[in-house]
Amino acid sequence: DLHSFPTRRSSDLQLETYHRETYEKLHPRGPKHDYAYHTEAMDRAMDGGIDDVGLGVLFGLNLYKYDFVGLLMHAEHLEKAKGVGPHTISVPRIRPADDIDPKNFKNAISDDIFMKIIAVLRLAVPYTGMIVSTRESQSVREKVLQLGISQISGASKTSVGGYVEEEKGDSRQFEVNDDRTLDEVVKWLMDMDFVPSFCTACYREGRTGDRFMSLVKSGQIANCCHPNALLTLEEYLQDYAEENTRDMGENMIISQLDLIPNEKIRELVRNNLNNIKKGKRDFRI
Repeated sequence: DLHSFPTRRSSDLQLETYHRETYEKLHPRGPKHDYAYHTEAMDRAMDGGIDDVGLGVLFGLNLYKYDFVGLLMHAEHLEKAKGVGPHTISVPRIRPADDIDPKNFKNAISDDIFMKIIAVLRLAVPYTGMIVSTRESQSVREKVLQLGISQISGASKTSVGGYVEEEKGDSRQFEVNDDRTLDEVVKWLMDMDFVPSFCTACYREGRTGDRFMSLVKSGQIANCCHPNALLTLEEYLQDYAEENTRDMGENMIISQLDLIPNEKIRELVRNNLNNIKKGKRDFRI
């Protein structure tokens, strides 16, 4: 039902597995039981006006090679049928939880296989954002950032309502293996010479769907992403960062400014950075 989709720019689909038999065993009844209907959710979302869609499977429920190929075929299908591939691909895997032991899943994947999946996905779908959550440890996240992961979470809560109420030990969907604060994650990224970005400008400026993809595939999106990353980082530094994180961030921004090739954009960003320091907010390219 196309009318069931709310007015929004993006949607994310976690299919658990592309293997029909395994999927139907996991969903023996209820609204998610219909494998074909659920698999086609992204087509209906895009037909209903949602520009950007995200894909993902839960690696470990089925043979990883099958689900890996399923992800690639789904991305290829969206490109062919809708003219726009997935905006993001998430790569969760079976991890410990209150009642889950990965050792009980014969298809659970090792760190090495996990990293190979990420590396090949990055080569196969170079335009997509790739997401890893706090399911993974700091050491694993540090490695996969070098392989193509472009989005990570920090200070995550995995229970329903966890950001409003204190989480109870048995209410989490999965164990958080990276429990650092957001400020610690931001500082860690800068320690590795990554520029932390909190940017949502593309959604707010209507750069979604085929408009976004044309910029990504041509490389022109860097003219927006890099300046906006510096602007949003400055807002974070002014409003939330610890003193040592703020000092590190300010030095990073100074060095990164010179890497903006367009002189007019560089001066615009420089001026807006000063405006942010004076208390103004919400600047974007």
